[in-house]
Amino acid sequence: MGRTPKPAALRLLEGRAPGKDSGGREVPTPPAFKRLPPEAPAWMTDEARAEWDRVVPGLSRLDLLKPEDRAALAAYCEAWATFVEATRIVQAEGMTIEAKQGTLAHPAVGIARNAAREVRAWAAHFGLTPSAEQALGRGADDDNTEGNPFAPGGS
Repeated sequence: MGRTPKPAALRLLEGRAPGKDSGGREVPTPPAFKRLPPEAPAWMTDEARAEWDRVVPGLSRLDLLKPEDRAALAAYCEAWATFVEATRIVQAEGMTIEAKQGTLAHPAVGIARNAAREVRAWAAHFGLTPSAEQALGRGADDDNTEGNPFAPGGS
């Protein structure tokens, strides 16, 4: 299986030269999808919609979104909403419950853990994980190479 490949746009953002990735390899031109943000589904929960509204502007600015990404982005946002809800339940009720078998982990602990895994997996597809932060950090608004000895033209 291996690691999921990064989208071409992310590989180009961290590239060494125009059309090259960080290893100097040629990045194939991606399909000519229209780079417009997808419309948020009307059925999304409030928390999921808030996450959608938080991430879409940045991803759009970097030309990483297309209308066809709607389902994957909605799945990411709903996984986030599940994580938040389960975390709030654990905060309110505690990490354990008393049962006939004794003290057990609260069911919301497992739900939060699984949702966090889902969030992390979906987030990686959109470059939203900490490991992808450097690539995104050199996006459309950050051309400042002054003082960076490793950047072309940096001091």
